[in-house]
Amino acid sequence: MGRHSLPDDSTPARTGARRGARPRALVLATGVALTVVAGTVVALDNGLLPFGGTCGGEVTRLDVAASPDIAPAIRAVAHSAREEAARADGRCLDIKVASRAAHEVADAFGQRPVDPEFQVWIPDSSLWVDRVGAERGTPLATAGTLATSPIALGAVPKAATSLGWPAKNYTWTELTRATTSGDAPHLGVADPSRSATGLLSLARISAANAKETPDRTAADAHTAATARLLNQRAADSDRQAMATLPRDGSAAEQRNPRRNQALLLSEQAAFAHNTHADGGPDLDLLYPEGGTARLDYPYTLVDNSETDPERSRAANRFLTLLSEPAGQRALRRLGFRDPTGEADPKVVRTAGGRAPQPYTAAPAEPPTAKELQALMGMWTITVQNARLSTVVDASASMGAPVPGHNGRSRMDLAKKSLLQALTSFTSEDEIGLWKFATTLDGDKDYLELSPTERLGGRDKDGSTHRDALADAFGSLAPQPQGATGLYDTTLAAYEKARSTYASGKFNALVILTDGTNDDAHGIGLEALVSKLEKLSDPKRPVPLIALAIGPEADTSALHRIVAPTGGSTHRVSDPSQIHQVMLKAIMAAGSNVPR
Repeated sequence: MGRHSLPDDSTPARTGARRGARPRALVLATGVALTVVAGTVVALDNGLLPFGGTCGGEVTRLDVAASPDIAPAIRAVAHSAREEAARADGRCLDIKVASRAAHEVADAFGQRPVDPEFQVWIPDSSLWVDRVGAERGTPLATAGTLATSPIALGAVPKAATSLGWPAKNYTWTELTRATTSGDAPHLGVADPSRSATGLLSLARISAANAKETPDRTAADAHTAATARLLNQRAADSDRQAMATLPRDGSAAEQRNPRRNQALLLSEQAAFAHNTHADGGPDLDLLYPEGGTARLDYPYTLVDNSETDPERSRAANRFLTLLSEPAGQRALRRLGFRDPTGEADPKVVRTAGGRAPQPYTAAPAEPPTAKELQALMGMWTITVQNARLSTVVDASASMGAPVPGHNGRSRMDLAKKSLLQALTSFTSEDEIGLWKFATTLDGDKDYLELSPTERLGGRDKDGSTHRDALADAFGSLAPQPQGATGLYDTTLAAYEKARSTYASGKFNALVILTDGTNDDAHGIGLEALVSKLEKLSDPKRPVPLIALAIGPEADTSALHRIVAPTGGSTHRVSDPSQIHQVMLKAIMAAGSNVPR
């Protein structure tokens, strides 16, 4: 997203709040340089409220972007600061608060260079701040946590009763299983690529599956299956997810197939729904056992090379106002918990929580940035399905035995691992297979064994493409005199993948090789990289994922080859682990695809 392109949506939202990492201490940041973006004179025509009569002298302007759920409370404290002529170093505070979706601000701040239009950002979760940091975007500094809100499952009364609320408690896996199978209530969620609530809910589901299923591949498969079910009723945003609830208690609304009877949402979002005059049936909340996810609303200072001490002090002063009893009361009135996460009985009851639901339980350890990236890749592939062309080295060196595997060759283990990976894809995914070695097909170094088609599609004999592809994998064998024709093959396979690009799917090219290019008569490395640079299109991305098998694989050349495509190189010391490395690489690539 280009800079200064964030939409202004200042409507107080009945939206799902979004959870973040653990609360951070309210420590004032010092030495943070803030951008000068406006003058200091208050005028009625700029949309700001007038000061109270006690303010005289100079004014410091502070622009704040806040998540839509917390923006009304932040705006109320800013209004009080103006009315009471609150000051920082003798200068009156002129604070303008704009409601901004956290993912949109994160997209803008993730780009460099950027000219921030805000000096303070209050997203619903620290994960957005961490994402900007991981992308090395606009420098940010978290100065404290303003509020928290745990994530739970909200259900209309009939659905809650069918789930045994409030007496029955569920783990995350039990709760999602109970709401995604059979005649279960329709379960909605906000898109994890746009919602911290959605992403952190998926993270808790993944953590629960990993705990209950020691085999990591099987656990990931369970999580992917749940993600596919959730995707069927996913909304683009927290606000749109809330809009899928029944509008009233009528039978027509309750039976409407487009309505959800349950949502993964924050406690604060349920509080807002239940206190809204036209909010439809009140929600009851089920709090999962085993540690919940939580939004943490970090007070984030936007750094810039230009130093403005007055704005820096104004930002710290506003944080103090928000942290003082009056500021915290403004947050409690809208259904937020304090920064420690301590449950407020009035807030919980209004939101729909009741004992013995574990609403006082401590939050789980937040997911790491790497875990979130993998989950985003999983979600991207789940939403879009995959179109993958797999290219496997069939040179003689693939027949070399692998130590510790009873004499089995690299190719033996690679085939078994690829077949294992195949089970992770659905009938809607499209997978194809090439093999390569020098002069494999006349003067060509490559041969297409199975076209890239839908796994559920059927051939003339009635068999599925999945069956045909499994047979093609099984037929792979090293060519006794074959060398590694890597460069010509890469170019041909990438040209084919680009020309057959499928919109709405995650497109990628996966190449497995154990050697160095040996075709002296083919294209050179420099020419190949130049060709790939011209072929790559960020608007129609086809990342090239290279798996370097064994110590002889030329990772230096592979790094250069994948770079223009936005892909990655991964060394695989044990070919039996190809499926795990490949799936993780695909998920990582999926997390970087524009959404």
